Amino acid sequence: MKIVKDFNFKNKKAIVRVDFNVPLNGAFEVTDATRIQAAKPTIIEILEQGGSCVLMSHLGRPKGFQEEFSLKHIVKSIESIIGYTVKFIDDCIGDKVADAVANLEAGEILLLENLRFYEEEEKGELAFAEKLSKFGDIYVNDAFGTAHRAHASTTIIAQFFKDNKCFGNLLAREIESIDKVLNNSEKPVLAILGGAKVSSKITVIENILDKVDHLIIGGGMSFTFVKAQGGNIGNSICEDDKMELALEILKQAKAKNVQIHIPVDVIAADDFSNDANTQICDISAIPDGWEGVDAGPKSIAIFDAVVNKCKTILWNGPLGVFEMESFAGGTIALGHAIDTATKNGAFSLVGGGDSVAAVKQFGFAEKVSYVSTGGGAMLEMLEGKTLPGIEAILK
Repeated sequence: MKIVKDFNFKNKKAIVRVDFNVPLNGAFEVTDATRIQAAKPTIIEILEQGGSCVLMSHLGRPKGFQEEFSLKHIVKSIESIIGYTVKFIDDCIGDKVADAVANLEAGEILLLENLRFYEEEEKGELAFAEKLSKFGDIYVNDAFGTAHRAHASTTIIAQFFKDNKCFGNLLAREIESIDKVLNNSEKPVLAILGGAKVSSKITVIENILDKVDHLIIGGGMSFTFVKAQGGNIGNSICEDDKMELALEILKQAKAKNVQIHIPVDVIAADDFSNDANTQICDISAIPDGWEGVDAGPKSIAIFDAVVNKCKTILWNGPLGVFEMESFAGGTIALGHAIDTATKNGAFSLVGGGDSVAAVKQFGFAEKVSYVSTGGGAMLEMLEGKTLPGIEAILK
């Protein structure tokens, strides 16, 4: 696996695919710069070697050229984080871009305009990728968040750089962290899957059953398993059409000697509101008119014990409706348990939009081993798929 340190960038132009798809507020200010910070090590390493960086990214889902999706809005944030002046060009292909690239000197950064202003980017058009390829001597892919898309800038462009292509430091670390969980893990291995739907995690569960010793199923998806086994879940979220599948997963886990842990009690609410009335219920005996919204105290204690006896921990999905303060207790308690396990030598990987949001919100981002930057990409890797953006560099 070739990475940045395997190349000499002195007097070379690196065309770097970054993931600067960051959230902006109404004043077009960056509200979460995590993805820019994550790309910093790769950019700095190239510049310190005496190279220059041509950065390309997308932002949002524009339909053609839309000013509100221009990357010009994030230039100041990039400069403050990277610590270098960033030149910006209001296009990503064409003669004026070629001129700007030609005039780029060692130690300088040029940011191209939003790639998705051209529909050819998402279509993965060869001619568009070739135009982008003219702007660099070495292609560096450091955008894990889009590595599962066969877009022009993430996958197709790589074929124009036969031996002059590599992974950026962020993407390399993402690959190594997921590989550490799936293939090179220290046992016991625990996967924690939460969130609302079993259907979105089916292939992940099927792929990891051969690799884990323990599986905690929490959040909304746990009610499908409980109802499938004859429990009364009241008004809790449930995928009735996935109950047979839930029973099959339990059967497969037993055959593979994987211990599945489902909440035994829950905080139930009489309304989907932070101010709702609540009670603690056995998860199999939730009264009609009430719905499970968080893990209960007995479940939290059980999960804490499981987490702290495991050496490799994957966390994807919250245990409750953590966005509401009243129902965040289970997710916060899980964060504390993983923090303790990590301090005691476990490797902990957190990924998936809601889990990442939770660890940031509750201050656990610096307390786990690694927080993944790509939700969809990480899920596909956990499903056992080879991502096109990764495969293109390895070819």
